Amino acid sequence: MLLILIRATFILVVAGLGVRMAKIVGENELANPYLVFVGVMIAAIAIVVADTLTPRKRIQTISALYFGVIVGVFLSNLVNDAIQPAVQLYLHQKVHMAFSSVLMILMCYICVSTLLQTKDDFRFIIPYVEFSKEVKGARPLVLDTSVVIDGRIADVAETRVLDQPMVVPRFVLQELQNIADSSDKLRRNRGRRGLDILNKLQKSPGIEVRIHDAEVPELAGVREVDQKLVILAKHLGGKVVTNDYNLNKIAKIQGVEVINLNDLANAMKPIVLPGEAIQVKLMKRGEEQGQGVGYLDDGTMVVAEQGSFHIGEIVRLTVTSVLQTSAGRMIFGRIDGPVARGVNSANAPGHHEGSPQHSSGKPQAS
Repeated sequence: MLLILIRATFILVVAGLGVRMAKIVGENELANPYLVFVGVMIAAIAIVVADTLTPRKRIQTISALYFGVIVGVFLSNLVNDAIQPAVQLYLHQKVHMAFSSVLMILMCYICVSTLLQTKDDFRFIIPYVEFSKEVKGARPLVLDTSVVIDGRIADVAETRVLDQPMVVPRFVLQELQNIADSSDKLRRNRGRRGLDILNKLQKSPGIEVRIHDAEVPELAGVREVDQKLVILAKHLGGKVVTNDYNLNKIAKIQGVEVINLNDLANAMKPIVLPGEAIQVKLMKRGEEQGQGVGYLDDGTMVVAEQGSFHIGEIVRLTVTSVLQTSAGRMIFGRIDGPVARGVNSANAPGHHEGSPQHSSGKPQAS
C-alpha cells in the first residue's frame, strides 16, 4: 500500500512539473505546450511501469547505477570546465552545449559500465581506512547436505545450545530432493531422512530455519555444492555446519569458520584417563594377535590386551592409554582381575543392545 502511495505521489509531482514546463514553453513559443506535457507524463508512466515489472532489485546494481551517474556528471563537469575556453573560440554556442551534453552522457556511461562490472570487488576506501561489512549479532549457521542427512543437528538444536538462525541454501534442498528421488533404495532413504530432519527443525519451537534462495553474484558459474556452501557462508558472514572432512578443510583454507559435528561429538564423550577401570563386552578379535575389541555405549572402541580369549564375555579392564584419531577415540587396556561372570550383558557398563559390529579393529567414525 505504501509503495502504491509513493508511485501516485510521484505521478502527481511529475504532472505538476509538466504543467509548469508546458507553461514556460508556451510563453516562450518554443514548442507546443500540450506535447511537452504529454511527453513528460508518458516518461513518468514508463518509469512507474518499468519499476513495477522489476519488483526484485539488487542493491549492488542500484548503488552502482546511482554512484556511476554521480561520478560521471562530476567528471564531465571537470572536463568541460577544462576545455571550455578552447571550445568557445572554435565552436558555436549551441554546438558547445550539444558537445557538453554528449560528453556528460559518455562519462556517465563509462562510469556506470565500469562499476557494474566491478561492483563485487568495489570497496569505499579512504587512505589508510577501508569500510567493510561487519556482521553484528548471531552469525547464521549454513547447513551442509551431509549434516542434514546425519540428523544429529536436530538433537543438538533441541538442547538450545545453538541460538543462531540455521540457513539451508536452495541448492542443498535441491540436492536432498534429488537424493530422495534416486532409484537406489539406500540413497532414497537417506534423502527422505534429510527432508524429515528439515521438517523437524522447522516445526521445533525456538529454532529458526531459513531457506536461502536469494541471488548471490559470487555463485554465478559455480557448480560444486561444497564450493557454493563456502562462498555463501562467506557472503552471509556465517559458519558452515558439516561432518564432511574435505569440506571442513576447504572452508578453513578460505577463512570460513566451521562447526564439525564429529569434532563436537568427540568433545562431548566422557574422558577416560589411564589407570581407570571400565567394564566392556568383548565382541570380536582385533587386528593384532591376542587383542579383543569391544565398544562403549557412545561407540568408542576399546582394545583389550589378551582379550581374544574372552570374546563374548564382559571383562574388567584397566585403561593403559587413550588414542584420539580423526575417525574417533580408541581406548587401550589390559584385563584386570577375574572375568566378570554371570552378569547380564544388557546391564553391563560400556555395552548396550545396539553396540556396533565391525569386521576390523579400526576405530568407529564419530
